[in-house]
Parts: sequence; C-alpha cells; structure tokens
Amino acid sequence: MEEYTLLRQFADSWMLLLLFLVFVGIIFWAFRPGSSKTHEDTANIPFRHVDAPISDQTEAQEDKAATSEEART
Repeated sequence: MEEYTLLRQFADSWMLLLLFLVFVGIIFWAFRPGSSKTHEDTANIPFRHVDAPISDQTEAQEDKAATSEEART
C-alpha cells in the first residue's frame, strides 16, 4: 500500500474522530458549569481602568505630587 493512501485512509477515519472529540471537549470546557464567573471577569477587563488617556492620568498625578510638596514647605 502506498504511503499517501495509508495516510489518507487514517485521516478520513480515525483522525476525523479524534478531531471531533477534541472539538466537543473544547466546547464542553468553554461552557462547563461554574465557568461563567471566569468569563464575566475576563469580559470586564477593559472596564476596570479609568477612561482618561494615560497622559491625563500622569499630569493629574504630577499635579497632586506638586500640591502635596508645596503644602509641606
């Protein structure tokens, strides 16, 4: 039997079954009970930080630092 034919038969039968089982396993893992908290936490990552751009945040922190230094002297 030719090598290509052997590999083709293997891919058409057992590899198809293996990949189908891997697909079903991934789907089951993604929708398993108890994973909703993890998915909600991951989905809310972009909303955890302040909406101001980074340059505005650093300027505000510098202003606070300058104000606190002036108050000490």
